[in-house]
Amino acid sequence: MSSGGPSQPQQPSPYAPPPVPPQAFAPAPHASQVSAPAARTSVTGYASSLAQPTPYTPPAPVAPSPAESLPALPVPTRKGRTVSLWLFGVLGFLLIALVGYFVWALGSFASVVGLVLALVPLTIVFLGVRLIDRWEPEPKRLVAFAIAWGAVAAVGLTLLVDTALTLLLDIRSEEFTAVVQAPIVEELWKGLGVFLIFLLARRAFDGPVDGIVYGALVGAGFAFTENIQYFGVSLIEGGGEQLTVTFVVRGLFSPFAHAMFTAITGFAIGLVARRHGSARAALGAGAVGVVGAILLHALWNGSATFADFFGLYFTLQVPLFIGFILCIVALRREEARLTRARLEDYAAAGWFTPEEVTMLATPAGRKVGLAWASQLRGDRRPLMRAFIKEATELAAVRQRAITGRDPMAVDDERALLIRTRATRAALLAY
Repeated sequence: MSSGGPSQPQQPSPYAPPPVPPQAFAPAPHASQVSAPAARTSVTGYASSLAQPTPYTPPAPVAPSPAESLPALPVPTRKGRTVSLWLFGVLGFLLIALVGYFVWALGSFASVVGLVLALVPLTIVFLGVRLIDRWEPEPKRLVAFAIAWGAVAAVGLTLLVDTALTLLLDIRSEEFTAVVQAPIVEELWKGLGVFLIFLLARRAFDGPVDGIVYGALVGAGFAFTENIQYFGVSLIEGGGEQLTVTFVVRGLFSPFAHAMFTAITGFAIGLVARRHGSARAALGAGAVGVVGAILLHALWNGSATFADFFGLYFTLQVPLFIGFILCIVALRREEARLTRARLEDYAAAGWFTPEEVTMLATPAGRKVGLAWASQLRGDRRPLMRAFIKEATELAAVRQRAITGRDPMAVDDERALLIRTRATRAALLAY
């Protein structure tokens, strides 16, 4: 039956025999009208026996390789999971002012040297944060905003407040500045950045782990810009020798210091986010977190100001950092437990098998799944990573739907179910 549209040209099949010359199908003349050689030619249909082709062997069809990427699929809505580009514009103007300040205060050469060296601890912290947030990464725009807020806004506002306090109160004590003024002023502005993310991108702030991630990124951005200043001043005042000492102490011994301080504020706000708390509740919890961040910041600076740095580094600062890591590990296990519970809801409805839930929600299962995917034709580990990330995000969406704090959870759930189903099909395709 015709479909009503233009007919499509038929593609030749690999099993079709080669074309035969038209004269092969012409009626043979009567034997009385041709000579014997001509009769033999008409029987074969070829000019001579030497012109006959070899027997035709059709090639086997080539199996298609796995697709490098999936076709266009629905994606969760970005509303409530991002920040306005206007905020980046404001940060851009502040960045220009900050660059001018560094060039004026340190000079171009010292500023560039400080910038290059400051990238080292920033990279260390960023990679550490990515390990925490590997399977449910935060939106890239929020990651960029968190770093930019710490590196530009928090630093710029801190410089303004410090300058105002110096002019109004004539505070000249370095000890007071390091132990009292700096922790209070810096943690207030850094904590404000985490609270802004909670207000503007509420749907991307699921709990304590997200709060730690955003707080650590804000702190890493702040430390990046502050390190430019410290490295530049060290180069100007003491040359390469003093610069080396400053780089080792700040860039290698304690790159996570600022990240750890502000992560306390993020953790407190994340607890409210997990309970579907209001902005007022998040502000109150954030204030408590800021107090904790200030105390830890003051303790850290005081150990370097009033005591032997290396002695307290191994007896105080290293244990604090180890405790911080252990807390993150405990929180990640809780997140994994919650992810498994939510995926089991979908397994009960037939979307996943119990074995897939184990593979998607546990570290051991993910490791086995990636190893299995690497043995498939074409090395399908990228597809497996996408499958794990989409399933983990799906579990977070369901948790938001259960708490009733996300009116768009239904749409996101539908999109992610389609994506996980398509990714699984691509994984198992042959």
